[in-house]
Amino acid sequence: MKNIALLLLGLFLALPQFAQERKYSTFYEQRATLFEELPVTSRDIIFLGNSITNGCEWGELFQNTYVKNRGISGDICMGVYDRLDPIIKGKPAKIFLLIGINDVARGTSADTIVARIEMIVKKIKAESPKTELYLQSVLPVNDCYGMFGGHTSRWQVVKQINDLLKPLAEKERVTYIDLYSHFVDGATGKMNPQYTNDGLHLLGKGYLLWRDIVKPYVNKK
Repeated sequence: MKNIALLLLGLFLALPQFAQERKYSTFYEQRATLFEELPVTSRDIIFLGNSITNGCEWGELFQNTYVKNRGISGDICMGVYDRLDPIIKGKPAKIFLLIGINDVARGTSADTIVARIEMIVKKIKAESPKTELYLQSVLPVNDCYGMFGGHTSRWQVVKQINDLLKPLAEKERVTYIDLYSHFVDGATGKMNPQYTNDGLHLLGKGYLLWRDIVKPYVNKK
């Protein structure tokens, strides 16, 4: 009995250490390891980002089997950076990147977020130079629902990020896509409630709008 108690105590003490060693969430690991096994080809169009990307059936939305989802809920800029290799080794035709709002929720400054996005951009350009990269603006959020307070209470940071992303796209010679102005309520500066029911994630109507905005770039030969 004493030996069992000591064993259980040892396991208990080891748990916090294991938790500290985990860099990202279990969901991140589940999805990232799946993506490592799924092939990417030079004909593929990749949507890369966090839960907002993760939540869409992109292939069905565009009726195109080459359009693939590489979104992971909860992901941050460095999470995307750390999982780029399985994507860019396939030299995809296009990548549509949207990332940053979960960094906002962690209190990260707009300058730091954009610097990390720049790291992603530079890595893609260096290792898959023929891939057309589309840098999408961060979507607005809305605190009217009282949900995702870490994200929605910092709604003003989103515009700060986007004001820096456009010059970054110009400097790096990648295409900037302004989603923000289509989703924002001009009177409040927050996400238009017709596109969300929690202030952060999109309803179906929001995904249809997103599709319509990027469709010319997806279909571009």
